[in-house]
Amino acid sequence: MHSNKSDPFEIVREFERALCAYTGAKYAVTTTSCTSALMLALAWHKENMPGRTAPGGIEIPRHTYVGVPASILNAGFDVDFRDEWWDGEYQLKPLNVWDAARRFTSGMYWPGTMQCVSFHTSKILGLAAHGGAILHDYEVADEWLRRARFDGRGEGIDPRKDKIQYPSWHCYMTPATAAEGLMRLAILPENNPNLPCSEYPDCSKIKAFQ
Repeated sequence: MHSNKSDPFEIVREFERALCAYTGAKYAVTTTSCTSALMLALAWHKENMPGRTAPGGIEIPRHTYVGVPASILNAGFDVDFRDEWWDGEYQLKPLNVWDAARRFTSGMYWPGTMQCVSFHTSKILGLAAHGGAILHDYEVADEWLRRARFDGRGEGIDPRKDKIQYPSWHCYMTPATAAEGLMRLAILPENNPNLPCSEYPDCSKIKAFQ
């Protein structure tokens, strides 16, 4: 681990590079959680690719984590549900955004997608402070996503002199979390089975999402 003491966030970038090497993605944008990663990925499509969704909005399996339909609504989309028993990951249709919270293994990245992964303590990498990331290969989206997770700011730029981006959130990964991620990733096996997903509620029956 070789971090730059004058820039504590260099270790975050080092962790992102390690994620790319492990998963096969060209870019990795770390966040506080998979839920925030999904919201950022959806928000990018909302802001930069209007008209890509069906009239009904974003469609997901009925049985999933409650944070996923909440992220869809928070990103400004409507949410629809479908019957699908999924394994490891699923698509937020019709966008090429995937919830891969139950999957993390080497070479997992699908080209042309935004795969959102989870480092929650109960997940495969299992960080004490949670965390997540967007794995992607969209050069045009990378700077937008990085600013969107950091209050619209550019890294290392005085906010008094920066051109602040909106929409934006406060959901960047801390150096301490990235340091733990680097250590755990260094000893993680190359091949990891998907985690079971049978315990999720039927979100289509939750009043908040109807």
